[in-house]
Amino acid sequence: MNRFDELLKMAKTTVPKKIAIAAAQDEDVLMAVKSAYLEKICIPILIGNKEKIIELSQKINFNLDDIQIIESKDDNEAARTAVSMVSSGKADILMKGLVDTAIILKAVLDKEIGLRTGNILSHAAVFESDRYHKLFIITDAAMNIAPSASEKKQIIENTLPLCRSLNIENPKVAVICAKEKVSPKMQATVDAEILVNMNKNGEIKGCMVEGPFGLDNAISREAAALKGVKGEVAGDADILLMPNIEAGNVMYKTLTYLADSKNAGIILGAKAPIILTSRADSDEAKLYSILLAVICSKKESI
Repeated sequence: MNRFDELLKMAKTTVPKKIAIAAAQDEDVLMAVKSAYLEKICIPILIGNKEKIIELSQKINFNLDDIQIIESKDDNEAARTAVSMVSSGKADILMKGLVDTAIILKAVLDKEIGLRTGNILSHAAVFESDRYHKLFIITDAAMNIAPSASEKKQIIENTLPLCRSLNIENPKVAVICAKEKVSPKMQATVDAEILVNMNKNGEIKGCMVEGPFGLDNAISREAAALKGVKGEVAGDADILLMPNIEAGNVMYKTLTYLADSKNAGIILGAKAPIILTSRADSDEAKLYSILLAVICSKKESI
């Protein structure tokens, strides 16, 4: 898959999914939801300040006649209501509205109503760039600060169902570092060697893991050839596994703000897809994230 236009076509082939939106009184969120709803991709459940939701919906000409709105007195209640709807099966997808990430994640991790699976939660961002020949995934740019090798293994495994939803059956994982050789002074390169060996030994299945890679060698065949970096993944990565949150976050924002790349992001590792976009993300990015979550939810638990 090369473009988000293809993502839209794929999402249109699914049964509309119910999305519980916590603190839905956000104009960009409602714009994205409106677009997905009109495309018959989702059935929104709007939870939050009902008066404000109606006011903003009228502003953007979003007809709410057939849409459920649940009044919620504060953000904590809105988050818990939205999470409960997903965990009880009344909704398929959870989406963050105008609420702090910490509040919604607290509800997600709640032992009674939450969406825990035993895996760590991780963020995956899908990007479309004119400089690359296909969609690619960056993980983790938002959740795990300095993951260990075992946590990076779980981050890879969290991302594999997403890849299969995008019809990438044997994804190529590039473990990104600052250099291409293992050095005990650089933990990311040591982690890369561990992960590659886990893949070879069958501890990480359903993908190809190679590294350590500099970013250039992971996404450019020419750069890989010039540096003598060989392998199936070199210059053709589907997943860029970042060394830490700083590297992932900087790359995410660089692609978004300086390279004008289109993107979508979701949280993986829970019982259902979680759309946890930033308040700074555009309504277009939020729409693409909805499409991504709908496609993920149509196949298997993520």
